[in-house]
Amino acid sequence: MLTSQLALDDIRAAALRLAGVAHRTPVLHSSTLNARVNATLFLKCENLQRMGAFKFRGAYNFLASLPEGVRRRGVVAFSSGNHAQGVALAARLFGVPATIVMPTDAPAVKLEATLGYGAEVVPYERATSHREEIAANLAAERGTTLVPPFDDERIVAGAGTAALELLEAVDGLDAIVVPVGGGGLISGTAIAAHGIDSKIAIYGVEPDAGDDFAQSLRTGRRVTIAVPATIADGLQTTSPGEVTFAIAREHVTGIVTVSDGELCDAMRFAFERMKLVVEPSGAAPLAALLQQRIPGIAGKRVGVIISGGNIDAARYGELITSRSTA
Repeated sequence: MLTSQLALDDIRAAALRLAGVAHRTPVLHSSTLNARVNATLFLKCENLQRMGAFKFRGAYNFLASLPEGVRRRGVVAFSSGNHAQGVALAARLFGVPATIVMPTDAPAVKLEATLGYGAEVVPYERATSHREEIAANLAAERGTTLVPPFDDERIVAGAGTAALELLEAVDGLDAIVVPVGGGGLISGTAIAAHGIDSKIAIYGVEPDAGDDFAQSLRTGRRVTIAVPATIADGLQTTSPGEVTFAIAREHVTGIVTVSDGELCDAMRFAFERMKLVVEPSGAAPLAALLQQRIPGIAGKRVGVIISGGNIDAARYGELITSRSTA
Protein backbone atom coordinates (compact mmCIF):
# COMPACT_ATOMS: atom_id res chain seq x y z
CA MET A 1 0.00 0.00 0.00
CA LEU A 2 1.38 3.41 -0.99
CA THR A 3 2.24 5.77 1.84
CA SER A 4 2.91 9.51 1.77
CA GLN A 5 5.66 11.43 3.55
CA LEU A 6 3.91 14.76 3.10
CA ALA A 7 4.06 16.88 6.26
CA LEU A 8 3.11 20.29 7.61
CA ASP A 9 6.51 21.66 6.58
CA ASP A 10 5.63 20.88 2.94
CA ILE A 11 2.39 22.85 3.29
CA ARG A 12 4.31 25.76 4.81
CA ALA A 13 6.88 25.63 1.99
CA ALA A 14 4.05 25.79 -0.52
CA ALA A 15 2.58 28.76 1.34
CA LEU A 16 5.89 30.60 0.95
CA ARG A 17 5.85 29.97 -2.81
CA LEU A 18 2.27 31.24 -3.00
CA ALA A 19 2.84 34.31 -0.81
CA GLY A 20 2.00 37.45 -2.77
CA VAL A 21 0.71 35.35 -5.69
CA ALA A 22 -2.42 33.61 -4.39
CA HIS A 23 -5.11 35.58 -2.63
CA ARG A 24 -5.40 35.09 1.10
CA THR A 25 -9.13 34.50 0.87
CA PRO A 26 -11.52 35.72 3.57
CA VAL A 27 -13.04 33.62 6.33
CA LEU A 28 -16.74 34.48 6.73
CA HIS A 29 -19.49 33.50 9.14
CA SER A 30 -23.26 33.76 9.38
CA SER A 31 -25.36 33.87 12.51
CA THR A 32 -28.27 32.42 10.57
CA LEU A 33 -26.14 29.52 9.39
CA ASN A 34 -24.80 28.89 12.87
CA ALA A 35 -28.33 28.72 14.24
CA ARG A 36 -29.42 26.33 11.48
CA VAL A 37 -26.64 23.82 12.18
CA ASN A 38 -26.22 24.43 15.93
CA ALA A 39 -22.49 25.03 15.55
CA THR A 40 -20.11 27.93 14.92
CA LEU A 41 -18.98 27.78 11.29
CA PHE A 42 -16.08 29.54 9.61
CA LEU A 43 -16.24 29.56 5.81
CA LYS A 44 -12.92 29.78 3.97
CA CYS A 45 -14.03 31.33 0.69
CA GLU A 46 -11.86 29.89 -2.05
CA ASN A 47 -14.57 30.93 -4.51
CA LEU A 48 -12.83 34.32 -4.17
CA GLN A 49 -9.39 32.88 -5.01
CA ARG A 50 -7.60 33.83 -8.24
CA MET A 51 -9.40 32.11 -11.16
CA GLY A 52 -12.23 31.40 -8.74
CA ALA A 53 -11.12 28.21 -6.99
CA PHE A 54 -8.55 26.64 -4.66
CA LYS A 55 -7.07 24.76 -7.63
CA PHE A 56 -4.76 27.69 -8.37
CA ARG A 57 -2.83 26.89 -5.20
CA GLY A 58 -1.81 23.38 -6.22
CA ALA A 59 -1.17 24.27 -9.85
CA TYR A 60 1.11 27.17 -8.98
CA ASN A 61 2.97 25.20 -6.33
CA PHE A 62 3.55 22.37 -8.82
CA LEU A 63 4.95 24.69 -11.49
CA ALA A 64 7.03 26.62 -8.95
CA SER A 65 8.56 23.33 -7.79
CA LEU A 66 9.76 22.35 -11.29
CA PRO A 67 13.38 23.02 -12.36
CA GLU A 68 13.39 26.10 -14.55
CA GLY A 69 14.61 24.24 -17.62
CA VAL A 70 11.84 21.67 -17.30
CA ARG A 71 9.17 24.30 -16.63
CA ARG A 72 10.23 26.33 -19.67
CA ARG A 73 9.27 23.49 -22.01
CA GLY A 74 5.64 23.84 -20.92
CA VAL A 75 2.95 21.81 -19.20
CA VAL A 76 -0.06 19.64 -20.04
CA ALA A 77 -3.08 19.03 -17.80
CA PHE A 78 -6.52 17.41 -17.95
CA SER A 79 -9.54 18.88 -16.21
CA SER A 80 -13.24 19.67 -16.46
CA GLY A 81 -12.53 23.25 -15.51
CA ASN A 82 -11.01 24.53 -12.28
CA HIS A 83 -7.69 22.67 -12.51
CA ALA A 84 -7.60 23.71 -16.18
CA GLN A 85 -7.89 27.36 -15.22
CA GLY A 86 -5.41 27.00 -12.36
CA VAL A 87 -2.74 25.47 -14.59
CA ALA A 88 -3.44 27.94 -17.40
CA LEU A 89 -3.08 30.93 -15.06
CA ALA A 90 0.01 29.55 -13.33
CA ALA A 91 1.61 28.87 -16.72
CA ARG A 92 0.84 32.40 -17.86
CA LEU A 93 2.43 33.83 -14.71
CA PHE A 94 5.57 31.80 -15.37
CA GLY A 95 5.51 32.65 -19.09
CA VAL A 96 5.37 29.03 -20.26
CA PRO A 97 2.98 27.26 -22.67
CA ALA A 98 0.07 25.19 -21.33
CA THR A 99 -2.09 22.62 -23.10
CA ILE A 100 -5.27 21.52 -21.35
CA VAL A 101 -7.35 18.44 -22.20
CA MET A 102 -10.97 19.36 -21.43
CA PRO A 103 -14.27 17.49 -21.93
CA THR A 104 -16.62 18.78 -24.59
CA ASP A 105 -19.28 19.30 -21.89
CA ALA A 106 -17.05 21.48 -19.71
CA PRO A 107 -18.88 24.56 -18.39
CA ALA A 108 -18.53 27.39 -20.90
CA VAL A 109 -17.30 29.85 -18.28
CA LYS A 110 -14.44 27.51 -17.35
CA LEU A 111 -13.51 26.83 -20.97
CA GLU A 112 -13.53 30.54 -21.82
CA ALA A 113 -11.39 31.41 -18.81
CA THR A 114 -8.86 28.68 -19.65
CA LEU A 115 -8.56 30.01 -23.20
CA GLY A 116 -8.43 33.56 -21.84
CA TYR A 117 -5.35 32.70 -19.78
CA GLY A 118 -3.63 31.71 -23.02
CA ALA A 119 -3.79 27.92 -22.87
CA GLU A 120 -4.37 25.63 -25.82
CA VAL A 121 -7.44 23.45 -25.24
CA VAL A 122 -7.71 19.91 -26.63
CA PRO A 123 -11.34 18.67 -26.38
CA TYR A 124 -12.39 15.08 -25.67
CA GLU A 125 -15.62 13.13 -25.13
CA ARG A 126 -15.98 12.44 -21.42
CA ALA A 127 -18.01 9.25 -21.85
CA THR A 128 -15.89 7.57 -24.53
CA SER A 129 -12.30 8.83 -24.17
CA HIS A 130 -9.61 8.57 -21.52
CA ARG A 131 -8.37 12.04 -20.62
CA GLU A 132 -5.33 10.76 -18.74
CA GLU A 133 -4.15 8.82 -21.78
CA ILE A 134 -4.69 11.78 -24.13
CA ALA A 135 -2.79 14.13 -21.82
CA ALA A 136 0.06 11.65 -21.22
CA ASN A 137 0.50 11.14 -24.97
CA LEU A 138 0.55 14.90 -25.58
CA ALA A 139 3.15 15.42 -22.85
CA ALA A 140 5.35 12.65 -24.29
CA GLU A 141 5.04 13.96 -27.85
CA ARG A 142 5.85 17.55 -26.88
CA GLY A 143 8.41 16.90 -24.17
CA THR A 144 6.35 18.80 -21.61
CA THR A 145 5.39 18.05 -18.00
CA LEU A 146 2.04 16.54 -17.06
CA VAL A 147 0.38 18.38 -14.15
CA PRO A 148 -2.06 15.98 -12.46
CA PRO A 149 -5.27 17.44 -11.01
CA PHE A 150 -4.85 15.91 -7.53
CA ASP A 151 -2.65 12.82 -7.29
CA ASP A 152 0.71 14.47 -6.59
CA GLU A 153 2.26 15.68 -3.34
CA ARG A 154 3.04 19.12 -4.82
CA ILE A 155 -0.62 19.54 -5.77
CA VAL A 156 -1.74 18.31 -2.34
CA ALA A 157 0.68 20.65 -0.55
CA GLY A 158 -0.59 23.64 -2.51
CA ALA A 159 -4.20 22.73 -1.80
CA GLY A 160 -3.37 22.41 1.88
CA THR A 161 -2.40 26.07 2.12
CA ALA A 162 -6.10 27.02 2.17
CA ALA A 163 -6.57 25.06 5.39
CA LEU A 164 -3.32 26.43 6.78
CA GLU A 165 -4.63 29.97 6.30
CA LEU A 166 -7.93 28.98 7.90
CA LEU A 167 -6.13 27.57 10.93
CA GLU A 168 -3.99 30.68 11.22
CA ALA A 169 -7.12 32.86 11.14
CA VAL A 170 -9.31 30.81 13.51
CA ASP A 171 -8.25 29.24 16.80
CA GLY A 172 -9.63 26.07 18.30
CA LEU A 173 -11.33 24.38 15.38
CA ASP A 174 -12.91 21.04 16.24
CA ALA A 175 -13.54 19.93 12.65
CA ILE A 176 -13.03 20.93 9.02
CA VAL A 177 -15.44 19.96 6.22
CA VAL A 178 -14.40 20.03 2.55
CA PRO A 179 -15.66 18.86 -0.87
CA VAL A 180 -14.10 15.65 -2.20
CA GLY A 181 -13.34 14.86 -5.82
CA GLY A 182 -10.00 13.17 -6.36
CA GLY A 183 -8.91 14.02 -2.82
CA GLY A 184 -6.28 16.73 -3.24
CA LEU A 185 -8.10 19.26 -1.07
CA ILE A 186 -9.09 16.90 1.72
CA SER A 187 -5.59 15.39 1.80
CA GLY A 188 -3.86 18.76 1.99
CA THR A 189 -6.39 19.93 4.57
CA ALA A 190 -5.77 16.85 6.71
CA ILE A 191 -1.98 17.21 6.61
CA ALA A 192 -2.18 20.90 7.53
CA ALA A 193 -4.76 20.38 10.28
CA HIS A 194 -3.18 17.35 11.90
CA GLY A 195 0.25 18.92 11.71
CA ILE A 196 -1.15 21.58 14.03
CA ASP A 197 -3.73 19.65 16.07
CA SER A 198 -4.24 15.90 15.64
CA LYS A 199 -7.66 16.09 17.31
CA ILE A 200 -9.32 18.07 14.49
CA ALA A 201 -11.90 15.90 12.74
CA ILE A 202 -11.70 15.93 8.93
CA TYR A 203 -14.88 15.30 6.94
CA GLY A 204 -15.34 15.12 3.19
CA VAL A 205 -18.51 15.53 1.13
CA GLU A 206 -19.25 13.89 -2.22
CA PRO A 207 -22.31 13.85 -4.51
CA ASP A 208 -24.60 10.85 -4.00
CA ALA A 209 -23.84 9.72 -7.55
CA GLY A 210 -20.07 10.09 -7.16
CA ASP A 211 -19.23 8.36 -3.89
CA ASP A 212 -16.02 6.66 -5.04
CA PHE A 213 -14.06 8.01 -2.06
CA ALA A 214 -16.69 6.91 0.47
CA GLN A 215 -16.81 3.43 -1.09
CA SER A 216 -13.02 3.23 -1.13
CA LEU A 217 -12.64 4.12 2.53
CA ARG A 218 -15.33 1.58 3.48
CA THR A 219 -13.65 -1.24 1.57
CA GLY A 220 -10.05 -0.28 2.30
CA ARG A 221 -9.10 -0.17 -1.38
CA ARG A 222 -9.49 2.28 -4.24
CA VAL A 223 -12.87 1.74 -5.91
CA THR A 224 -13.56 2.85 -9.48
CA ILE A 225 -17.05 3.94 -10.54
CA ALA A 226 -18.59 5.19 -13.79
CA VAL A 227 -18.44 8.91 -14.51
CA PRO A 228 -21.05 10.22 -12.05
CA ALA A 229 -24.11 12.07 -13.31
CA THR A 230 -24.14 15.13 -11.06
CA ILE A 231 -24.33 18.90 -11.37
CA ALA A 232 -21.07 19.07 -9.37
CA ASP A 233 -18.75 18.90 -12.40
CA GLY A 234 -15.68 19.42 -10.23
CA LEU A 235 -16.51 16.26 -8.27
CA GLN A 236 -17.04 13.93 -11.24
CA THR A 237 -14.03 11.79 -10.45
CA THR A 238 -14.22 8.02 -10.85
CA SER A 239 -11.60 6.90 -8.31
CA PRO A 240 -9.43 8.39 -5.55
CA GLY A 241 -5.78 9.03 -6.34
CA GLU A 242 -3.10 6.75 -4.94
CA VAL A 243 -1.42 9.53 -2.98
CA THR A 244 -4.66 11.10 -1.81
CA PHE A 245 -6.22 7.78 -0.78
CA ALA A 246 -3.14 6.87 1.27
CA ILE A 247 -3.40 10.18 3.15
CA ALA A 248 -7.17 9.91 3.56
CA ARG A 249 -6.97 6.40 5.05
CA GLU A 250 -4.72 7.74 7.77
CA HIS A 251 -6.31 11.12 8.46
CA VAL A 252 -9.93 11.43 7.31
CA THR A 253 -12.66 10.98 9.91
CA GLY A 254 -15.47 10.29 7.46
CA ILE A 255 -17.09 10.96 4.07
CA VAL A 256 -20.77 11.80 3.61
CA THR A 257 -22.83 12.43 0.48
CA VAL A 258 -25.44 14.93 -0.68
CA SER A 259 -27.96 15.03 -3.52
CA ASP A 260 -27.93 17.47 -6.42
CA GLY A 261 -31.08 19.05 -4.99
CA GLU A 262 -29.30 19.63 -1.68
CA LEU A 263 -26.40 21.24 -3.54
CA CYS A 264 -28.87 23.66 -5.15
CA ASP A 265 -30.37 24.45 -1.75
CA ALA A 266 -26.91 25.20 -0.35
CA MET A 267 -26.03 27.42 -3.31
CA ARG A 268 -29.25 29.35 -2.78
CA PHE A 269 -28.57 29.72 0.95
CA ALA A 270 -25.06 31.05 0.24
CA PHE A 271 -26.50 33.58 -2.21
CA GLU A 272 -29.49 34.72 -0.18
CA ARG A 273 -27.91 34.77 3.28
CA MET A 274 -24.21 35.40 2.64
CA LYS A 275 -24.18 37.03 -0.82
CA LEU A 276 -21.75 34.41 -2.06
CA VAL A 277 -21.71 32.88 -5.55
CA VAL A 278 -20.73 29.24 -5.10
CA GLU A 279 -20.59 26.54 -7.76
CA PRO A 280 -22.19 23.14 -7.04
CA SER A 281 -18.91 21.44 -6.13
CA GLY A 282 -18.00 24.22 -3.73
CA ALA A 283 -21.39 24.03 -2.07
CA ALA A 284 -21.01 20.38 -1.07
CA PRO A 285 -19.76 20.93 2.51
CA LEU A 286 -22.38 23.59 3.15
CA ALA A 287 -25.08 21.23 1.85
CA ALA A 288 -23.95 18.47 4.19
CA LEU A 289 -23.98 20.82 7.16
CA LEU A 290 -27.42 22.23 6.34
CA GLN A 291 -28.72 18.66 6.06
CA GLN A 292 -27.21 17.66 9.43
CA ARG A 293 -25.03 14.99 7.78
CA ILE A 294 -21.84 15.75 9.73
CA PRO A 295 -21.97 13.93 13.07
CA GLY A 296 -20.91 15.27 16.43
CA ILE A 297 -20.60 18.96 15.62
CA ALA A 298 -23.31 20.39 17.88
CA GLY A 299 -21.81 23.29 19.78
CA LYS A 300 -18.45 22.87 18.02
CA ARG A 301 -16.24 25.22 15.97
CA VAL A 302 -16.16 24.00 12.40
CA GLY A 303 -14.12 25.16 9.42
CA VAL A 304 -15.72 24.90 5.98
CA ILE A 305 -13.76 25.20 2.75
CA ILE A 306 -15.88 26.60 -0.08
CA SER A 307 -13.74 25.34 -2.93
CA GLY A 308 -14.92 27.38 -5.92
CA GLY A 309 -17.38 29.75 -7.56
CA ASN A 310 -16.99 29.21 -11.30
CA ILE A 311 -20.36 28.78 -12.96
CA ASP A 312 -22.17 30.27 -15.96
CA ALA A 313 -24.63 33.00 -14.98
CA ALA A 314 -27.57 31.35 -16.74
CA ARG A 315 -26.83 27.96 -15.22
CA TYR A 316 -26.37 29.52 -11.79
CA GLY A 317 -29.76 31.22 -12.01
CA GLU A 318 -31.38 27.96 -13.09
CA LEU A 319 -29.90 26.01 -10.18
CA ILE A 320 -30.57 28.46 -7.36
CA THR A 321 -34.20 28.91 -8.42
CA SER A 322 -34.81 25.16 -8.62
CA ARG A 323 -36.34 23.42 -5.63
CA SER A 324 -34.91 20.33 -3.99
CA THR A 325 -36.80 17.10 -4.51
CA ALA A 326 -34.55 15.28 -2.05
